[in-house]
Amino acid sequence: MQRRLTDYVVIFFKGLAMGAADAVPGVSGGTIAFISGIYEELISTISNVKPALFKTLIKKGFKPFWEELNGNFILALLSGIVVSFITFMKLAKYFLEHHPILIWSFFFGLIIASIYFVGKQITKWNAATVVALIIGSGIAFYISTLATQSNSDSSLFLFFAGAIAICAMILPGISGSFILIVLGAYKMLSDAIHDFDIKNLVIFVCGALVGLLSFSHILKWLFKNYHNITLALLTGFIFGSLNKVWPWKETLTWHTNSKGLQTPLLQKSISPLSFDGENQIVYAIILMIIGFLTIFILEKVGSKKQ
Repeated sequence: MQRRLTDYVVIFFKGLAMGAADAVPGVSGGTIAFISGIYEELISTISNVKPALFKTLIKKGFKPFWEELNGNFILALLSGIVVSFITFMKLAKYFLEHHPILIWSFFFGLIIASIYFVGKQITKWNAATVVALIIGSGIAFYISTLATQSNSDSSLFLFFAGAIAICAMILPGISGSFILIVLGAYKMLSDAIHDFDIKNLVIFVCGALVGLLSFSHILKWLFKNYHNITLALLTGFIFGSLNKVWPWKETLTWHTNSKGLQTPLLQKSISPLSFDGENQIVYAIILMIIGFLTIFILEKVGSKKQ
């Protein structure tokens, strides 16, 4: 695929959007990749990383290896993801602590739009696609109701957390960051980023690479052999995740850390009219609309590029 420099700049910005989404518990970077028109290329590119690729490097040199790897695409996208993830994780932490209704409203609108744009790519509806949609919705909804766990300091634990979370990060609708929270690894990773803890960052990245290279082959096979069913399953994942990003929550149980700081452990979605405090409903609706329009614009850009 011949691309110009401007095309790679656009891919970089899509990476920025993916990184920002992955930094927020409840939002999936895979959704952004899907809507912006690069999802299947991303999965195909990742799954092509195998021993035969490195034989090309040894026998033919770097240039054929880089072209077979689709290196320019990976470099542009990964640069955007890393830059955005590291910077936005701090910003997201601030908004989640001080303006949770507003940030969740934006992402609720974003996901509503995602359901429509991913779902419309299903070319044929039948019993199998409907069942896949229901199963995907049920799995994502169940995950969204899980309580977060206490943190672990084990390096092996962080490795496996990275492997599991990266699989969720590339699935539309299932948030890798939320999986990290459920596993109890989100704070450990955010602390490693904040403190620039090289050891823990390398362990997490190694785990993520193992998970990514393994899981991408499964996704590529599913798209090749069961395209509509896979799309329906992913649409279900996105639909089921709405419970997690609903802006108005009631906290049922709290977790108190060693410093005496409390964080929500288990929450349930409630009506904004039943919310205990300022529901900010006008601003919330405005941000939902902005979130919806953000996906609408990304989808239009992705359609043009395709």
